[in-house]
Amino acid sequence: MSRPLNLPSLGPSLRALFTGYLLVVSVGLSMAGAQILLTHGMADGRLGLSVDDIVFSYYGNRGNSRLETMLNGTMKDNADEQERATIIKWVRGGATEPDYDASVAPVVADNCLKCHGGAIPGLADFSTYDKLKPFTKFDEGKTVDGLTRVSHIHLFGIAFIFFFVCGIFTLAIRVPKIVKTAAIASPFLFLVVDIGAWWATKWFPGAAYFTILGGAAYNAAAAFMIVTSLYQMWIMPRRGRAPFPEDAWADE
Repeated sequence: MSRPLNLPSLGPSLRALFTGYLLVVSVGLSMAGAQILLTHGMADGRLGLSVDDIVFSYYGNRGNSRLETMLNGTMKDNADEQERATIIKWVRGGATEPDYDASVAPVVADNCLKCHGGAIPGLADFSTYDKLKPFTKFDEGKTVDGLTRVSHIHLFGIAFIFFFVCGIFTLAIRVPKIVKTAAIASPFLFLVVDIGAWWATKWFPGAAYFTILGGAAYNAAAAFMIVTSLYQMWIMPRRGRAPFPEDAWADE
C-alpha cells in the first residue's frame, strides 16, 4: 500500500529536508527582523520600529538634510557627539568645500569611509566632497532608483522563499479549507501591500501604516505555516494518531 501524501506520513528523508529548510527560513526571517530594527528602526534615533521610522526612511525627514537625519538616526552610534556635531554644523553652514577640507574630511575618514568608501556595493560613497555634497540637501527619503532596486529584490527573493514554505504547508492535514487557503495566499498578498506602501509613503506619509501592516501580516502567516508544518511532521505522529490516510491535496 502506498504511503499517503501528507506531512505526518512523510518518510525520514523528506521530513529532514523540509525541517531543515523551515528552520533555516525561520532563522533568516528573525535576522531580517533584527536588521530592520537596526536600520529602519533607528531612523528616528530610537531603537524600535515606529511609524516615524517608516516615514523618515521613505518620505524623508524634510526639515533636515539626509546626512543630518542619518547622523541622528541609523548612523548615530558610528561617531561620538562632538564628531557628529562637527558634520551637522558644516551642513547647516552651507556645506562649503573649504570648510569640508578644514574640519569635516578627517571626521569622515575616521568614522565613515570604512563602510562608505565606495568599496561596498549599495552603500553611499562618501570618499570625496563631491560625492558627499548631495547628502547635505533636504532629506526626501528613498530615491525612485533606490526604491526600484530594493523592490524587485524583495519581490523576487521573498516570493521565492514563500513559495516553498507554502508548498510544504499544502501537505498539512486537518486544517480547515478556508484557513489553509487564507494562510497560503496571505504572504503573497501582504508582500505586495508592504512594498506598495513603500512607494505610497514616498509621497504620502500616512501610507506608512500599511508597511507595518503588510510586514506583520506576512510574517504572522509564515510563522503559522512553519509551526503547523513542524508540528505535523514531528509531534502529531508521536501522539498515537497514525495512520494518516487523508490526502493532503484534498482540502478539508
